[in-house]
Amino acid sequence: MLSTQNKHKQIIFPGFCDFFRETTPSTQQKLKFAKFDLLRPLKNWFDYLEINNRYLAQFIVKTIPSQCPFARDIIVFGRKLAHIPPLCKFNPLYEQFVNLRFRALCYLADECGEDITPYC
Repeated sequence: MLSTQNKHKQIIFPGFCDFFRETTPSTQQKLKFAKFDLLRPLKNWFDYLEINNRYLAQFIVKTIPSQCPFARDIIVFGRKLAHIPPLCKFNPLYEQFVNLRFRALCYLADECGEDITPYC
């Protein structure tokens, strides 16, 4: 027979402790005020854009550069005055453009059988 002392003991499962700790009122308030991304529809459009035309794929590959073109050294009279770092990572659509270019290259190589070495 069980004693009355053991009847009301709390059993704590360590797997659930983190769940209760993470759902404090401050975390719930932060979730209510999540960031609103104005560019989300445009990002989704680029992500789900289907490439099914050779000319469209070639246009995309030629338009989007393979490397960031913005890194520059400012040189005056043979002396380096400043360096402008690549700013591609600051572009909010950078990942979508890189993925779009990659999908266009894959389309040209796989579906069209085109040699893509000139585009790299």
